[in-house]
Amino acid sequence: MNILAIGDLIGSVGINKLKKELYNIKQKENIDFTIVNGENSAEGMGITQKNFDDILSQKVDVITMGNHTWGKKDIFKFIDHPKLIRPANYPEGVVGKGYSIYKCKSKKIAVINLIGRVSISVLSENPFLVAKEIIRKIKKEVDIIVIDFHAEATAEKMALANYLDGDATIVFGTHTHVQTADETILPKGTAYITDIGMTGPKNSIIGMDIEASIKRFSTTLPERYKIATGDCILNGVIFKINDQTNKVEEIKRVYCK
Repeated sequence: MNILAIGDLIGSVGINKLKKELYNIKQKENIDFTIVNGENSAEGMGITQKNFDDILSQKVDVITMGNHTWGKKDIFKFIDHPKLIRPANYPEGVVGKGYSIYKCKSKKIAVINLIGRVSISVLSENPFLVAKEIIRKIKKEVDIIVIDFHAEATAEKMALANYLDGDATIVFGTHTHVQTADETILPKGTAYITDIGMTGPKNSIIGMDIEASIKRFSTTLPERYKIATGDCILNGVIFKINDQTNKVEEIKRVYCK
């Protein structure tokens, strides 16, 4: 079983890069299951119906979200779609679902979306406790458990992965848009990487226009962010899973120029 996770899509240019590269990656790497983080696909904030349909047209299995889940009101039209999940540790009663179970090649794969609480201004429950409770409920009915932890702090991501070592199959980070080089398999078998990166403009500051970003930091004025132009990159990670043990044997970073 080969699972591909693709980093935060940045606007329509990120979606176009996905359309350009995904088929070839799937063919070359024998990908069975694809997860894409889509919370920045609506020109940097949220997701629209068109964005959602465009991503699904590429035969993506799951779209995960994050701190910009509610950035576009369009999402309420399709929030209950089986291929869309939002952070599971949003407060109780919030629409949508934080995890779902999918069938692939005779395996049952649970995908859980979580959001961090360090340096992210979103009201949320404790991701550690929410993750443990979800895993407790589903572990007997699934073969593979994958977590997209949309978080800012490296320490929080690493702590969650170690907290869930042996319980989750995969824990990967999103949100910071910079692909890290710390992919590892933890002592009890959980595969981990701090951030899988982004899919968007290469010559940018995490996908945004460089000059606008510099002005925000250098003047403290509320300069509006805008997506950068030019060539795009696609970042992701492939997790190769042993079909007998359901454990990750190899982690391979993906970087398409």
